Amino acid sequence: MTAPLKFSPEVRAALDAGRPVVALESTIITHGMPYPQNLDMARTVETTVREAGATPATIAVMDGLILIGLTDAELEQLAQTPQDQVMKVSRADLAVCVAQGRTGATTVAATMICAHLAGIRVFATGGIGGVHRGAEISFDISADLQELAQTPVTVVCAGAKAILDLPKTWETLETLGVPVIAYGQDDLPAFWSRQSGLPAPLRMDSAAEIAAAARMRERLGLPGGQLIANPIPHDAEIALAEITPVVEQALREADEQNITAKAVTPFLLQRIFELTDGRSLDSNIALVLNNARLAAEIAAEMERA
Repeated sequence: MTAPLKFSPEVRAALDAGRPVVALESTIITHGMPYPQNLDMARTVETTVREAGATPATIAVMDGLILIGLTDAELEQLAQTPQDQVMKVSRADLAVCVAQGRTGATTVAATMICAHLAGIRVFATGGIGGVHRGAEISFDISADLQELAQTPVTVVCAGAKAILDLPKTWETLETLGVPVIAYGQDDLPAFWSRQSGLPAPLRMDSAAEIAAAARMRERLGLPGGQLIANPIPHDAEIALAEITPVVEQALREADEQNITAKAVTPFLLQRIFELTDGRSLDSNIALVLNNARLAAEIAAEMERA
């Protein structure tokens, strides 16, 4: 049986011609900010990918189909759909969402699965999920980490979200055999901050190196993808010393209000947005665009092979 994929004309033409394509997630549209800001941001990210020489493929679920690339009308429809009517889908619930004909926004894990089904090898996002603080009690660990270990897609991010337990997140990825590659520096970035204080296990300084490593993993028969940790641009950074107390306050408030499970991350990001007077969102947009540019470069190098 074939997967129920529907390709946008732009993405289908690019794949058929062997041109570079970059997958983009859709939870950043449905669960990241209100309309019309979410639509403006989605269009800006897609434009950034195009300007960098690749074709964007925003992925979502609609009407029983996995959409590989959205038309502008579909993008606007998704952006206007109320959040409570959109499933936030990961590996566990992707098939249910499609089978029930519901609208679904793809997380990192689900986007990787769909991109691989579509033959897309590079995916740009903001930050991956990971090991939540207190996971030794809650066992709250994102499915993104296991997905990176089994699905062969190169994921470009600005590190794991800084609300997470970063040392445990990187340690888990090492245990799972996922190559974590810092781009252009020896320190792992921490989402809003360029430096985390944690040394990167691997460093690469060019898109060509990253593409070559992905091809070699395939030749060696190694499962899984690569995680590229691309630091936020200097002018958009919120330094670790500044953002850490804000994150700690938001975490305390979440604990006091008994916020748990899938509600934790949206609550924390909203509180951090409020506590930084909107700077965190500005930084988030800047790092997503920066990741989109690098992903386009990597995708282009992949197609040169």
